[in-house]
Amino acid sequence: MMTDPVGDMLARIRNAGGARHAQMSCPASKLKLAVANVLSAEGFVGQVRTGGDAKKPTLTIELRYQDDGRLMIEGMRRVSKPGRRIYVGADEVKQVRSGLGMSVLSTSKGVLCDRDARAANVGGEVICEVW
Repeated sequence: MMTDPVGDMLARIRNAGGARHAQMSCPASKLKLAVANVLSAEGFVGQVRTGGDAKKPTLTIELRYQDDGRLMIEGMRRVSKPGRRIYVGADEVKQVRSGLGMSVLSTSKGVLCDRDARAANVGGEVICEVW
């Protein structure tokens, strides 16, 4: 039994990037799809697709690489874990790596990056940080 599906998805992205794969796939869920869409919108990963059958949907993420062959995602960190949830208020949403990275937050307005959460003046659970 997997206790942290989002952490598993982030680890799969990291491992697939280290192995220079063109894409990675994992079991799909609404939260993982929303996090992947935020990463895609911010340019860290490529296209995000869902597939498979209705009983076992699959999430497929195309990985993006820099010109020198390194993964666009230099690092990522799972902030809010199943054993310890981290919540921030609207005025406490911080920049990651002086704006070079981003936080992914689960807010009342959906899953947003830190910049969109500050613009919408909402806080929420900090899912992960990506740089």
